[in-house]
Amino acid sequence: MSERLLTEQRNPASENLDLLSTADLLGVMNAADAEIAAAVATQNERIAALVDAIAARGGRLIYIGAGTSGRLGVLDASECPPTFGVPSTLVHGIIAGGAPALTHSVEGAEDDPAAGARDLGDISAADSVVGIAASGRTPYVLGALARAKEIGALTGCVVCVPESPIAHAVDFPIEAVTGPEILTGSTRLRAGTATKLVLNMISTALMVRLGHVYGNLMVNVAPTNGKLEDRARRIIREITGVPTDRAAELLEASGRSVRVAVIMEKKGLSRADAEQCLASVGGRLRAALS
Repeated sequence: MSERLLTEQRNPASENLDLLSTADLLGVMNAADAEIAAAVATQNERIAALVDAIAARGGRLIYIGAGTSGRLGVLDASECPPTFGVPSTLVHGIIAGGAPALTHSVEGAEDDPAAGARDLGDISAADSVVGIAASGRTPYVLGALARAKEIGALTGCVVCVPESPIAHAVDFPIEAVTGPEILTGSTRLRAGTATKLVLNMISTALMVRLGHVYGNLMVNVAPTNGKLEDRARRIIREITGVPTDRAAELLEASGRSVRVAVIMEKKGLSRADAEQCLASVGGRLRAALS
């Protein structure tokens, strides 16, 4: 029963929430949130194992969830192309109820396991499917994971309770146990915060492992607006040591590719030769410079 779930129990620290001053209410929330990073830290080794397995797999990373969990997966996936310069298909987020559920509650969508299996679409054994569910038992997610298993895809999960059906159904379970919510049962709070932290770790570490990062610089950034263009120039300047005006020249001469610009400057190559050099090492800047 749902009342037995840790995320559905009452939090003693917030039993009198409606009697507190606004400042004290926020203090209770902040103190509770301060515990979340420690809960996530207990899962570091599991997260690392999942990331390494996804990187070795070579296919897509697919997040699937319902409600807040689904929205967080879609959010994390949507940030990968502009941040890391990867195709929008590499990391994909699926939410129960489809696009309308991103802004409006779609009642009952999470209770349909067949819909979860169907919404995965055309996946392959090279793909990795990560189910996201604070409760660890969402039927929609269980249905998707069962189909992924049948196809031979890698499976993982992000849940916020111990020993859940979803955790037992996957190859790589991540259980960030966050405890009772400040607002009883509202998993958009502590559980949602923990989920966001874990997804940040999965996608960022995966992109580092796939060679889309140099040091701590997002060298695959696509300069599609003023802010990102300025960032691209600064990255070129940081790696090569050239002044800002030269970094701007290199960015344009490279076809607006940070990695190509850096190789052109550091190795004294033409754009075509720099592009060939980069392609020969699978797009990894550090390997190209070596």
